[in-house]
Formats: sequence, structure tokens, C-alpha cells
Amino acid sequence: MDTLIKVIEVTKKYDKFTALDKVSLSIPKGSIYGLLGPNGAGKTSLIRIITRITAADSGSVLFNDEPLQPKHTTLMGYLPEERGLYRKMKVGEQLMYLSRLKGLSKEEVHQRLKYWIDRFEIKTWMHKQVEELSKGMQQKIQFIATVLHEPQLIILDEPFSGFDPVNANVIKNEILRLKELGCTIIFSTHRMESVEELCDNMALINRSKKVLEGEKEAIKSSFSTNTYAVFTEEEIDTSQLHFNGIDLKLNQSIKQGKLVKNLIKSNAANLNDLINVLMPHYQIHGVQEHIPSMDEIFIQLVGRKME
Repeated sequence: MDTLIKVIEVTKKYDKFTALDKVSLSIPKGSIYGLLGPNGAGKTSLIRIITRITAADSGSVLFNDEPLQPKHTTLMGYLPEERGLYRKMKVGEQLMYLSRLKGLSKEEVHQRLKYWIDRFEIKTWMHKQVEELSKGMQQKIQFIATVLHEPQLIILDEPFSGFDPVNANVIKNEILRLKELGCTIIFSTHRMESVEELCDNMALINRSKKVLEGEKEAIKSSFSTNTYAVFTEEEIDTSQLHFNGIDLKLNQSIKQGKLVKNLIKSNAANLNDLINVLMPHYQIHGVQEHIPSMDEIFIQLVGRKME
């Protein structure tokens, strides 16, 4: 897969504090790329370098195989966690101003705004000052300002902050639509369920270093522990089950309605062998391999939940 952004051995220090320590990443074109890590890990420092807000002390960043240059910033849209709209400016004027800075003509702005005015139901707000808007509505305006010029690279830092579930789902669908249009999206968030749902690729940064990078499904598979979720009517007693060298260990049982979800670690070569051991003793209603969630992987690598 072609790469849009390549980060090569980037280091950034602030006085004696090292924010990034020789970090290298490859962000595929047309993907949603999760940039993960606890607070203070270095994610924001990396984003600021990619957007040319600050410069790396060493290392380099390539955009479409070219060294990062000022011209590339017009091909980016950045939604920071700390929003930055002009509070006294009217919404329509602000969107026009910010879009013109990104190279759109007035006609292009008017044409593209038609979709967003209808999608986000903001027609009645276009002539109001930003400070008159609710936090959620301000978030919508900031999101529109980020993506209206249809940039090649969109960087979203906690894009769901301030949204109720209904509007968060609207934003999620727009992110997926932008991906389908060919945009590459860097997605930085603390919401691991959003990572599970949206991201194709990801990297985990912890204490200024990259500790993990790759395709989401490949990463999850690599952390597989030969654990299976077996659904039965009662808890499985694995201490009584031994057959042809197959060992079972019950890690956890969870009551789910009329059934019990048994998390069983086994050295069985496949699901059929596991089922053959259990069937003479239990009524099995379902079996599936238990693939760890990104939250579980994060805790395993970092030692704590995402903050």
C-alpha cells in the first residue's frame, strides 16, 4: 500500500524532557490511522511536527515521498483537541475565511457548504457569532472548517469530544465517508471503542517511543492467547476435562442472560478439538476464539487504561 506520511527517526526535546525519541511511522494512503498513547506520550508533539507547527530536532517527515514543506500544509486539515474558533466572528464568515486560507475560491466554499449546512442542520446558525453556539455546535463548525477543503490528510484529535451519542455517530459516518473519498485520516483518541470501530492501522507511543505499529487486525491476532469463549448453560469445570493431551483452563466465567460465557485457555489445535472435549459433558450454544480488544492490548503494553 502506498504511503502518504512517512516519519523517519524523529526526535523532539523540550529542555531536558524528551517528547519523541527516534520515532518512525508509515501512514498508508486512504486509511484511518490510529495514533494512540497515554497522556504525555508524545502524540501531540508528533502531530505538531507533521503539521509544521513545530520542527523536529532530528529526523525527517515525508509527504508523498517529498520532504515536508510549507506547500503541504494546504493539503492538510487539523482538528486540535483544544478548539480554536474566533468567538466574535460569524459562523459563515469564519468558514469562508478559513477555507480561503486553504486555497478555495468563494464559489467553491459556497458550493461545498451546501452539503454541510444540510448534513449538520446549521442553516439558522450561519449568521450567528461562534460564542452564541453550544459547545457541540461549535465542534460541528470546527469539524467543517477542518475538512471543507477536502484535504489529502485529515488529523483529528479527540473528534468526538463534546458530542452526544447521536451527533458522535454523525461525525463517525462523515469520517468513514471522507475515507471513501480517498482522504487519509490520522485519528488520535482515548476512546478505544472508536479505534476498534474505525481504524485500519495504528501505532502506540509510550514514554516518547513507538512500541507498536501495524494493521489493526494483524496486531490483535498477534496478541492472541489461545483463549476461547464457550457459551454454555452452566459454568465449565475444566479440572475434570482431559482428553488426548488437550488441556483446558477456565480463566473467567461471565453470566450473560440464560447462558454462561466461559473464557477457556487451551492448547487445542483447533476449535473442533476443543468442542470434542466439551460436548460429552456440556450443552454448547456457541464457541469463538477470544481475540483481545485494543483496550486489553493497550493495558498489557502500557500497564494501565487509556486516560
